[in-house]
Parts: sequence; structure tokens; C-alpha cells
Amino acid sequence: MKNKGRQIELSVIIGMALAVFCAGFCDFAEEYRDITGSVFRLHIPANSDSMADQYIKLKVRDAVLEETADIFSGNLSAEEAAAAAENDLDRIKGIAERVLRENNCRLPVKCEVTEMFFDDRAYGSINMPAGKYLALRISIGSGEGKNWWCVMFPPLCLPAVSSVDEALEEYDGVFTEEELDILHDPENYECKFYFLELFRKVKDSISNGDDTVL
Repeated sequence: MKNKGRQIELSVIIGMALAVFCAGFCDFAEEYRDITGSVFRLHIPANSDSMADQYIKLKVRDAVLEETADIFSGNLSAEEAAAAAENDLDRIKGIAERVLRENNCRLPVKCEVTEMFFDDRAYGSINMPAGKYLALRISIGSGEGKNWWCVMFPPLCLPAVSSVDEALEEYDGVFTEEELDILHDPENYECKFYFLELFRKVKDSISNGDDTVL
């Protein structure tokens, strides 16, 4: 009877511990979704990894960042930034094509606003977690070369921004204190990030009809 009582007590303790973990994980997952949903990114894949194509990619980057600052100024959300980019895709494409012509390059350019997966990436004092984000994608040629990416909203890569902390302070309210803690100290959430990634793999596996999860 004593052993049975201990087993019941242990089961209750384990159940309570799991309930606490699940509640904390659900809160973390919600904060993670809020982070990825509050950011609009820029992605520029080059035609190839050749020095010439990589050089052109960086020239396009510089011109786009410098000449589109007005498009993104005054935006209050990632959705507004994405809508502004969508409205000016022809202009953005024209900037990229002009840079290519100025450098005797005739490769085609494709501009789109899309949702895409990004690996985790450090930006100054913060670490943007891996996940799906809305992004302005400017593909040069085949788009199979090494790419360049940054955060357009909040504006962490625009020329007028001197630091990540300055941008976050100016756009106070985009992230909550809890979300900023995740961005500044991701190492404190490694376990939760692991389970979140595992959940994503399981979800993608089910969607693709694949029995292999890991």
C-alpha cells in the first residue's frame, strides 16, 4: 500500500511539473510568434558565389537601403512595412536593375514580398530567432549564390540607424519586455527553443506526409 501511495504521489508531482512546463512553454511559443510577426526582413540572394556576383549583390544592397529609407519611415508595424514594400516593388526593382546596368550586368531581377524561413541571426546586442518572417526578397539572376539579409522593421539595417539599441528605443513598444529578454538573452531559452524547433519539424513532417521526424 505504501508503494502504491508513493507511486500515486510521484505521478501527481510529475503531472504538476508537466503542467507547469507546458504552461510556460505555451507562453514562450506565443511570445516567439509575436516576435516573428513583428519583424519585416530584407533578403538578397546573389546569382552565384563568384566575386563579381557577390560584389553586385552588395552594391544592390547599398542602393536599396539608401534609396528606400523614405518607403519605410513612419511605419508602425511589420504589416505596414510589408504593405509599403509591396506598393513600391516596381521602384525597388528599378533600383536593383539600375545598379546592375551601371556595373555592366544584364542579369534579371525578381522582387517580391513573401513569407520565408530564416536561420537565427545576431544583430548587435540581440539575436533574432530562426523562423518564418515576412520579407522583401530581391533575387538576382538564379538567386543561388550566398545571400545577405537584415531587418527592415524595426529598422536595424537602415543607414540612418546608428545602433540596434537606438532603433529598439525609437520603436519602443514593438516588443514587450519578455520578448526583449528572449532577443537579448536567447541562451536562457535554449531548452524551449529546442522543443519549439522539434514541434516545427513534427508539424512540417505531418504536412509533408513524411514519417521521418528527426
